[in-house]
Amino acid sequence: MALYEHVFLARQDLAQAQVDALAENAKKIIDDNNGRVVKTENWGLRSLAYKIAKNRKAHYVMLEIDAPGDVVAELERQTQINEDVIRYMTVKVDGHEEGPSVMMRKSDRDRERRGDREGGRPDRGDRPERSERPRRDFDGE
Repeated sequence: MALYEHVFLARQDLAQAQVDALAENAKKIIDDNNGRVVKTENWGLRSLAYKIAKNRKAHYVMLEIDAPGDVVAELERQTQINEDVIRYMTVKVDGHEEGPSVMMRKSDRDRERRGDREGGRPDRGDRPERSERPRRDFDGE
């Protein structure tokens, strides 16, 4: 069987439970047709580069699939019919990545960077309090 990566974008107004249901529906289609889902990743709600069907954001989901070509054709047919999916793409790959995908590693790295900033501004050292500093527009009179 061939290896594929299937990514779909769901509308921004869907709840996370509805997006998970879309992923489960895709898994069911694959399993019913003698395929196998190796891994599912939910990349979350992300901004789009341009508006698609009046959506500025979309829920991204990736499925790593091990299945014959006719299973992928059926999956794409069902995905195309679904009005909650605004875009999809299936790519044949030579092998699946071990561990999290690049998108998941990027989001973890971004989350770590935001965590560093949550503590506020870095220590400013020995700066005097605002009340102790002279006013710049005050000429002394």
